[in-house]
This record gives sequence, C-alpha cells and structure tokens, in this order.
Amino acid sequence: MTNTDMSIDSKNSSSTQPKDAGQKNHVLSEILDWLRIFFIAAAGAWLCNHLLIMNTQVPTGSMEDTIPKPSRIISSRVHYWFGDPERGDVILFDPPDGDEYYYVKRVVGMPGETLQITDGRVYINGSDVPLDEPYLRETPTGSFGPYVIPEGCYFVMGDNRNHSNDSRYWQNSFVARENIYAKAIFGYWPRLFWIR
Repeated sequence: MTNTDMSIDSKNSSSTQPKDAGQKNHVLSEILDWLRIFFIAAAGAWLCNHLLIMNTQVPTGSMEDTIPKPSRIISSRVHYWFGDPERGDVILFDPPDGDEYYYVKRVVGMPGETLQITDGRVYINGSDVPLDEPYLRETPTGSFGPYVIPEGCYFVMGDNRNHSNDSRYWQNSFVARENIYAKAIFGYWPRLFWIR
C-alpha cells in the first residue's frame, strides 16, 4: 500500500464518525460548566448568608424611623466575632420569651448596669442626666424599672419607643449575649439606607 493509499484510508476512517458526536460532547461540557458555576455560586451565597451576613425582613414599625416598615436589611455576623455589642447598636437576636422570628432592637442597657425609665427617659446607674437618644421617633412616655441587668445580658428597646414590644414588656427582660447574632448595617428595600 502506498503512502497515498494510507492517507486516503485514514481520511475515510475519520469521516465515518458522526459529525454530531463532537457537537454533543461540546454541548454537554458547556452544560456541566454552567451547572458547576451555579452550584459554586449557590454554595457561596449560602455560606455568606450563614457565616458572614444576615439578610432579613423587618415587617413591624417598632424601629421606625431608623428602619421603615416594611424593610429588608443586611446585618453583619462578623461584627461580633471579636467584640461585644455596644450601647446604641441595632442588633438581630433571638427574643428571650421565644419566637420563631429574629427580633431587631437597639441596645440601651449594658451588662451589670441598673436601668430606670422615668417619664420615657432612660437613666443609667442612678444618673441625674438621661441617656441621649437622638434616634427616637417621638417623645417616649411611661415609667419602668429599675432593671438590674445581669452580666452577659443586654436591655433592648425599639426606636419607635411608644409602639415597641421590647425588654420593658417581656417576661424575661434581658437578651443573653449568646442569642445576639449580628449588627444591623443597612437596608436595601424599599430604599437604600444606613442604620445608625
């Protein structure tokens, strides 16, 4: 057999494969690539939402005007990895009396403090000067306490103070540190806003 015959035979043998086989393999490879990307993105989103941030809905008006009703907010889980909540932080937590939903309130009383509310104003450790709370929606009313906040616990209230179910009314008034999950950072729906 000559070189010419061999080259003709090799051409004939390669042409016996269906043209569709290469295209099918290419399409299958494309689909697998897209599925891989989808699953990596989904796993990344799940890890981000369960380890780094919390994406939650706030359906009530207890934090108005800081968080309008209804809103969707992003909170940072990372914020409390290396530190504890501070007075004024807006936090996401499990309510002490039990509920299937997270609550969003502002830290007002810190561990070890004595907190008294007189005519809507908050006094810490017997001070004559009320706590400065520029975030309040309206002038608060009512007198509560005194509350002696245990170590490792916090006293929380809503910014819409006259319309908030919070530490003043719960059977268990204090939020334990281990039940605080994240610090509220910003809202993104129905509009973008920072939470301070």
